[in-house]
Amino acid sequence: MAQAALSVAFGLAVSGTAFAEETTFVAGTSVNGLGISGLTTEEAAGQIGGFYANEYKLTIKERGGKSETISGPEIGFAVGLPEGFLQRILDAQNAAGRPYGPDVDNRHRVEMANSFSEEALTERIGRLDCISGSGIIQTADARISPYQEGQPFTIIPEVRGTNVDPARTAEVIREAVRTGAAEVDLEAAGCYYEPQIYSGDETLRALCDIMNQCREMTITYVIGEDTEVLDAATICSWLTGAAEGQIQVDRDLAAAYIKTLADRYNTAGTVRTFRTATGRDVEVAGPYGWKLDEAAETDALIGMIRTGQSQSREPQYASQGAVHGAQDWGTTYVEVDLTGQHVYMTKDGAVVWDAPCVTGNLSKDYDTPPGIFPLTYKERDRVLRGAKRADGTYEYESPVSYWMPFNGGIGLHDANWRSSFGGEIYKTSGSHGCVNLPPSAVPALYEMVYKGMPVICYY
Repeated sequence: MAQAALSVAFGLAVSGTAFAEETTFVAGTSVNGLGISGLTTEEAAGQIGGFYANEYKLTIKERGGKSETISGPEIGFAVGLPEGFLQRILDAQNAAGRPYGPDVDNRHRVEMANSFSEEALTERIGRLDCISGSGIIQTADARISPYQEGQPFTIIPEVRGTNVDPARTAEVIREAVRTGAAEVDLEAAGCYYEPQIYSGDETLRALCDIMNQCREMTITYVIGEDTEVLDAATICSWLTGAAEGQIQVDRDLAAAYIKTLADRYNTAGTVRTFRTATGRDVEVAGPYGWKLDEAAETDALIGMIRTGQSQSREPQYASQGAVHGAQDWGTTYVEVDLTGQHVYMTKDGAVVWDAPCVTGNLSKDYDTPPGIFPLTYKERDRVLRGAKRADGTYEYESPVSYWMPFNGGIGLHDANWRSSFGGEIYKTSGSHGCVNLPPSAVPALYEMVYKGMPVICYY
């Protein structure tokens, strides 16, 4: 009996087959590298599932040789084999006579359906040092050094940091877990932010050179007989670096400088002293005069600085006077004496025309406003109209041969419906605000005035 048993054992060893169907896997059986020899299908399923649930680990390789891991239990990781997969392996082994040995390949691979807790994985990703750690180095572009008095501008090199794109990193890790991968390389997967500008960038170097030219430049504003010099130190203190191929200038500081010029040289809207044709000194204010276009001039100033070249410039104006200075109306203008009810035309400093007038009716609050205004335009044969009524008619319609507006709808014009001018007519029987003039006198005035000429009204 012992000999027979030995023969049977010897026969099995030689042939590598079994004589009867079995419920366990033959020696050398593995699924995705996990051995399941001698196990039933239920035991094998449990071993495979338990291994992945307890032993699965994703290693996350990070920049600088650092790594972190996420384990299966942390994220509720589990795998599911395709239904009937293990039974099909066992059935095939039994059908083939249960062969095993070095000449028999009982290794099997299968794509398993992994599952995990999305919430747990999201929370674990958020706690990774590469995302929320305290030692993260921020990636930075190469840049030009900030202004330091007496020091040239230099290029500060770029920094290849350790900060990752959180969304991209989470996507890469989630995909690795979904496929059951054992390792993921964040750098190879493009998860790190990279500098966009390097110290060797030719544009950056050229801009640094221009910024250093700014250390020698000046900008001279010419305003009438005056000059204002913007020095290099002030210019350089406004420079904040370079971006998008341009020197960056602190706009607020440039605008503040332009405002100082406006405050110093603007005359429009300010109170000025005017010497009348009759020798009185009166104070007038109004829209006529010099007014810098501050927004446009700030843009122009920044543009000049970006060239790095010294230059002189007359600023841009939103409105202009005849001459610079407190008496910016110059020597040619029209004046309306609202008290004396008289109009004078002064040309090159001498009164060349005058006539009595009738201004706004004080009793009806149609006062002609005092102030200094630019003549808007002049026009022949115009019908002046009042407010439009509901029925489509107008409060009044007055045809005039000569129309010279200077303050909205207020202007100088002939008034052929009047038989007398001057005196105190305006107090109770004045105009709707316009300056009425004798028809015979107006043609000469019309020929002398022009758009933009100052019209000065005063009491």
